[in-house]
Amino acid sequence: MRLDHPLSFTPLYHSRVWGGTALADRLGRILPPGGPYGESWDLVDRPEAQSVVDFGPWAGTSLHQLWVEHREAVFGSGLKNAERFPLLIKILDAREVLSVQVHPPWGVAVAAAGEPKTEAWVILEASPEAKVYAGFRRGVTREIFEEELRKGNVESLLHSISVKSGDVLFIPSGRCHAIGAGCLIAEVQQNSDTTYRVFDWGRVGLDGKPRELHVMESLECMRFDDIEPELVKPEGESLIKCPFFEISRRRLRGAGSEKSAVQQGAIYLVESGSVECGGRIFSRGSTFLTPAGAGALDISSVGEDAVLMCSAIGVEG
Repeated sequence: MRLDHPLSFTPLYHSRVWGGTALADRLGRILPPGGPYGESWDLVDRPEAQSVVDFGPWAGTSLHQLWVEHREAVFGSGLKNAERFPLLIKILDAREVLSVQVHPPWGVAVAAAGEPKTEAWVILEASPEAKVYAGFRRGVTREIFEEELRKGNVESLLHSISVKSGDVLFIPSGRCHAIGAGCLIAEVQQNSDTTYRVFDWGRVGLDGKPRELHVMESLECMRFDDIEPELVKPEGESLIKCPFFEISRRRLRGAGSEKSAVQQGAIYLVESGSVECGGRIFSRGSTFLTPAGAGALDISSVGEDAVLMCSAIGVEG
């Protein structure tokens, strides 16, 4: 079968105690019964969660099959021989604040039988009072943090950042962080589902029981020299370039268009507006992949300006 068109995948929705209805209300997603839904996994290749192509001649093909059987044609040449596609693309609806947490760096993850995770957030929408937490305020030490954690005073130690639509934050492994209430976020991360919660605001989960905390694991991972990090300052189109992934932002003005990446498969998420690619319309919040073997595909805005987040595997992918 030919790979001359964009590939889209069926989203996988996950209920979360902090989730809401923004995936439906703001992005027009048709959600399954239940909820509240806090996460849409738009591109994932894990044993417990698998993206499947939802349209065209490749419909029914899993992301894992594409990675194993058609890697060069879909994703490009020169990639590491990883067992699974190395990225996970999500959209998060934080109706309420998430837990204070940390993701382990490689050494700690391996020792604890977990997976390392570095990630990045692109703010799609934010309420007027929305903020995120990243790193620590000046003067905070591990000793102070442990003492205040026992008292439940964690928020006063965290560095908070007011956010708005379009803002970007990099979360390397080891950075203490939490997403605040009122944020709709696109997340690009390593293919990992290891999160250590250190504080959960005293709430209970969807089952009515307190959610599990991982205090000792968190303390071993946290970088207490991570003081008051800032939002990403874009360099032209480039937002983030790290060993695991690269993220850029493309702006299409009016009836403007651009060519998709050709050396490597690229993952596009429509931040605003709508675009046409391969004869298909992708609206705000849609995710699609342009295969390397398709050559340069035209991506054009539909009737208005459009903004695209473009992600690709990094040099260690």
